[in-house]
Formats: sequence, structure tokens, C-alpha cells
Amino acid sequence: MKLGVIGLPNVGKSTLFNALTRAGAQAANYPFCTIEPNVGIVAVPDSRLDDLAKMYNPEKYTPATIEFVDIAGLVKGASRGEGLGNKFLSHIREVDAVVHVVRCFEDENVVHVDGSVNPERDAETINLELIFADLETLEKRMAKSAKLAKTDKTAKRELEICEELKTHLEAGLPARTKQFSEEDKPIVKGLFLLTSKPVIYCANVSENQLGDGNDPYVSRLAAVARAEGAGLITVCAKVEEELADLDPEEKNAFLAELGIEKSGLDQLVVACYDLLGLMSFLTAGPKEVRAWTIEKGTKAPQAAGRIHSDFERGFIRAEVVSFDDLMACGGMAGAKEKGLVRLEGKDYVMQDGDVVLFRFNV
Repeated sequence: MKLGVIGLPNVGKSTLFNALTRAGAQAANYPFCTIEPNVGIVAVPDSRLDDLAKMYNPEKYTPATIEFVDIAGLVKGASRGEGLGNKFLSHIREVDAVVHVVRCFEDENVVHVDGSVNPERDAETINLELIFADLETLEKRMAKSAKLAKTDKTAKRELEICEELKTHLEAGLPARTKQFSEEDKPIVKGLFLLTSKPVIYCANVSENQLGDGNDPYVSRLAAVARAEGAGLITVCAKVEEELADLDPEEKNAFLAELGIEKSGLDQLVVACYDLLGLMSFLTAGPKEVRAWTIEKGTKAPQAAGRIHSDFERGFIRAEVVSFDDLMACGGMAGAKEKGLVRLEGKDYVMQDGDVVLFRFNV
């Protein structure tokens, strides 16, 4: 999973990225300090994997990972080359989803590129630049499709879809809010529009605002997210920066002191998995415990293929036990004694937290 972190300059975007990834992206109180996109690979926190590691004491521990890309701050006019321009719009095309950081705190010591804190305006500034870039993409695509539409049915339908999307975008609406049939979705996906990307809005608040469910700035950003069908999480980038340097026990104590259940990274992982329709299955043994990310609805052979293509090609069956049952029985032997280990075939739809051993023959 690859997530692009975007936002206006000085909204706390790089500070949050640093905290999440410890990748050392420069954070400074002026625009455009991130000249190249910084990339950090983050292990997905999963307490189930920790419990399996205690049970098996494996040689290797391999969590699922998320790749974060810190993309330089966009400004009004970016689609026309303002600020650092289209160079950074292109980086957004490469990610699976967008984390849109919006400033929701007052601080006279931190410059705001537009002079004041206004979550709706700031979100709209970024969204409009992405829309303008998408309109340019559509214009080029329509010119190409129009030439082929007279003799090619697919090109004709693509042209019609482009015209529908153009009208939608010109109304100031992102492409992801436009509904299409299952037949049309592959065509839409092939247009590679920036505003088709799933979005999670990240309200960056001050430490004093954390835990305040009625914060006006956050409420205003939540209304923007609801209107778009986007996700929303609330974090304090400065607090996340402090959490990044603590061990697990200290981290939990600090979160409890602040009255927060989950860190920003934990919130973001849950929100991203939900937004992208993802889940994890687990493999466990003395050699390795590992989490594997798949789409919800994936069947057993395709899940096996995530481990190795031979597993899918020669799939025979899957030995499956739920994580909760495995832990309650103290291990695989106990789970088998109680009849909780199931033999599943090619039509089995994987469930989140399944602990699996795949049988195959190539």
C-alpha cells in the first residue's frame, strides 16, 4: 500500500511524515522545504502478530508494510506551474490513496501560506488544483478518443465517460464522487485521474485540541470529508513526533495521559485499510510469523498467490483457524483437538485474522 501525504505548505505535513516514518524528511517553517518526495516504509502495527511471535518464538517477524510518500506542499496555481507546479502533481498519480493534511490549529509562530486558518478553503485549494490537472488530462484523452470513436466502440464509450467527467469536474467535484457502472469502472481507472484517488483527510490539531470531539475546525473539515465520502482522522503532528521516540509502554502511558486510544499511525492504518477495502491474513510457525495484506473478498487460492505464484497455481486446500480460536487453544495442536482448524477449498473467501497453512502441489 502506497500513500501520498499532501497538503498546503506549513500544515504539519512533513512533521507528521517524520513522526510516522522516522525517515528524516526536513521540516521547516517556510514553504517548499521538501524538494523531492521523501519515502518511508512503515510496519503496520498488529498486536495479533505480536501474540503469534510470543507463541512461536520465530526466527523471522514480518509485519505488513505501508509506503508513505511525502509530497511537497501544493499552492494555488500549482496546476499552471505555480510554486513547484506539475512536477509534484505527477507524484500523486503513483500512490494508491491520498492522505490530505489540513491545518486545524492556530499558532502565530507558524506562517500560513494564505494568512489564516480555514479548513474548508485550504482543502478546496488543493482539490481545485487536482481538478484543474485532471481537466487537462481529460482534454488530451478526449482528443485521442474522438479520432477513434467512429470505428471503435470502446473509444466511443471512453469519450462519453470523459465528457461526463469533464462536466462533473467543472462543477468543482472530484472524480471519485461520480458514480459509474461496473462495466465502465475499468475505463475510468485507465484515465489515471488524480481526483479518482481515495482520500483520507487528516486534521492536524494542537495538543490542547486532542480529544475534543466538538472542535469547530475539525467539525468543519469533517463536513468536507462527508460530502466527498472521504475518510477523516484527527492527529497532532507534534504529539506524534514525541510518540515516535518512546518505547511501547511509555507510548501507551502517554496516550492514556492525553486521553487518546490510538496513535495517529494506528488511526491512519485502520482508516486506510477500511477506505481501500483491505484486510490481513496471517501465517505462523517457528521459521516466521507474517501478516499479508489482501483485498476483502479474496478467495483462498488468490491469497496463497500473495505468498508465491506456485501456491496459487498448485493450490490443493487451506488449513484455516481464526486468530482468536488459535490463541484460546494455546496453539495449532489444541485448535485441531477441538475441531477448530478447518480444511477450505478454492471457493473459500478469506476472513480478516485467518491463520493459514496452504497445501499445494506443482
